[in-house]
Amino acid sequence: MSLNTAASPVAKDRLSAFVKLGKLSFYDYYLSAFIVWAALPGALTWDGTTFAVILLYIAGYVGVVAATVALDDVTGIRDGSDARNYSPESGALRDLSRKPLLSGALTVRQAELFGWGAMAWGAVMWSLVFVIAPENSLWVGLLMVAVLVSNVQYSYGLKISYNFGQEIILVSPGLAILIPYVLLTGEATGLVILESALFGLWSLLVSIYSNMNDVEGDRLAGRRNLATLTTASTYRKIIVGAHLLEPLAVAVAIAVGAVPVWFVALMVPLWAMRVSQARSGVGQGNLLQARMLGIKLHRWGVPVLLLANVLELHV
Repeated sequence: MSLNTAASPVAKDRLSAFVKLGKLSFYDYYLSAFIVWAALPGALTWDGTTFAVILLYIAGYVGVVAATVALDDVTGIRDGSDARNYSPESGALRDLSRKPLLSGALTVRQAELFGWGAMAWGAVMWSLVFVIAPENSLWVGLLMVAVLVSNVQYSYGLKISYNFGQEIILVSPGLAILIPYVLLTGEATGLVILESALFGLWSLLVSIYSNMNDVEGDRLAGRRNLATLTTASTYRKIIVGAHLLEPLAVAVAIAVGAVPVWFVALMVPLWAMRVSQARSGVGQGNLLQARMLGIKLHRWGVPVLLLANVLELHV
């Protein structure tokens, strides 16, 4: 009995470490499932295949993201960038326990096995999605493969984020709206395309502040992204430009008739908070505070898109 009693806390600690390694508590990307479901035409809304496709896609996406961040941590511990970026000076806003390799809760080998296992899980789930989806076009299947491979290679293997691709690949969360919607309907409406773009941009408007905060550690690690290749002044202008992409995307969508003008009214409260985010990060240099506000805005944007889908279908 004493052995079982002793083993239980160890097992719980190990499980907790793997949960943190895979960032399984970070649910923001998976909220895309609700946006997809709310955008579907009435005939598909309550269909059993619809729920199967959405749930399996998100289950697979959990594996893809877990593999991405786990293998990113493996690279970060090996090149020392995580140790520098999670220094005591930033500890108030960056919890060291979120990095189980840094804290010693897991070994590099354990993290690698977890990462490859998560990738295999994602591949199996997405294969099932493609098989049961009503509209399984070849180009969508190839897009799913591209997302899987590129995400796992984000900081591991090809190290896309180390070789000029960090900002580009971080818009891929938007495809978590576009891909399942097309798998279910065989088409992409103007509103769904805009929502996919916005969802990806919201992810970028979180990471872009992290990149600026981590610039020195990333330079030493050899990571080549916009933050490490430009001056601080130039990168601040890039951040402002990234913020402007959001209203620009909406303006273009309205101009081509993809969405109604009333979509702007839904976005105004979010844009007001974006000004606060930019002021905090760009104006005041509170980069991690701006990052946290970006996370909140990503979550607050989901009900905005849900409302847009309901209005588009029923008004």
